[in-house]
Amino acid sequence: MTDGVAPALPGTSAEYILPLRWIDDLALDSLVDYLRKLCCWITVMVVDGSPEELFEHHRARFPRAVKHLRPAAGGVGNGKVRAVLTGVQASRADRLVIADDDVRYTRESLTAVLAGLDHADLVRPQNYFDTWPWHACWDTSRTLVNRAFGGDFPGTLAVRRAALEATGGYEPVLFENLELIRTVTAAGGREHHAAGLFVARTPPTVRHFLRQRVRQSYDDFAQPARLVVELALLPMLAGMLSLPFRRRAGSLLGGAAIAVVLAETGRRRDGGCQVFPFRAALFAPLWLLERAVCVWAAVVLRFAGGVPYAGGRLKTAAHSQTFLRRRHAGKVRLVPDAGHERKTP
Repeated sequence: MTDGVAPALPGTSAEYILPLRWIDDLALDSLVDYLRKLCCWITVMVVDGSPEELFEHHRARFPRAVKHLRPAAGGVGNGKVRAVLTGVQASRADRLVIADDDVRYTRESLTAVLAGLDHADLVRPQNYFDTWPWHACWDTSRTLVNRAFGGDFPGTLAVRRAALEATGGYEPVLFENLELIRTVTAAGGREHHAAGLFVARTPPTVRHFLRQRVRQSYDDFAQPARLVVELALLPMLAGMLSLPFRRRAGSLLGGAAIAVVLAETGRRRDGGCQVFPFRAALFAPLWLLERAVCVWAAVVLRFAGGVPYAGGRLKTAAHSQTFLRRRHAGKVRLVPDAGHERKTP
């Protein structure tokens, strides 16, 4: 029954929206295998902005149950946002799961993320890699440090369609998932941060991992306090290197130890030891060194007009909560839910 559709949560109107834009089909077999399973649990929509030849190849390979469509024409900025909003407009489901092409839900995790919408307008689970090449450990150390300071931002979210309709969607900025979260919460919606709900994703290629280093640093323009701390890392490192040998060695080892402790704190939080290996925490000093350099490269890009994207540049990482409150405050409170007005604090 690979092309049948069975609801992930009985009695729930739900749909899975997968924005896609590929320039090659190296990962197509893996995605098709995943979609075959997914279609047995939930209605699936793939909004595919790939070139025409690849689009037609995908249409031929995807299970028949997959709704396969093009993103709406026009618009500027992040094409992934345009694809997601095309899916939202085409869907009639009450609850939506939005996920990148590398995300791999199980039936259990899909059911859990949808169930989280019983008491929230948006659910943020926790991603982890399902295999562990060296660059997955390196990138996971960033995730662990994020968890130590309160939370990571995954490649998948669950959201009530009514909340997105109330705000008219969200802006096509670089850090699109943060923008979505901030838009819904600024409008009065309730976020459920499910840091212990683990959803797998496949690691990127080494080439893609390397391409993302500066872009991920640029995301921190949406988090000014974090940006300031990261900008201070390189001057601090330069100061350490100017010390006499023994003091220099002690300072560097102390800094590395602090980074590992922070990452291990994040690994132990909310049951993270179930999915994150200890060796990922050991990569935290390398990630901090990377960020110390790349955040300054991001500053250069900022003055150059933003991050190169699809032939243009994206300057805005994400809008502030204050800006979004001015635009959307109170909108989600007016959304009817099960026959009555939704009350959110």
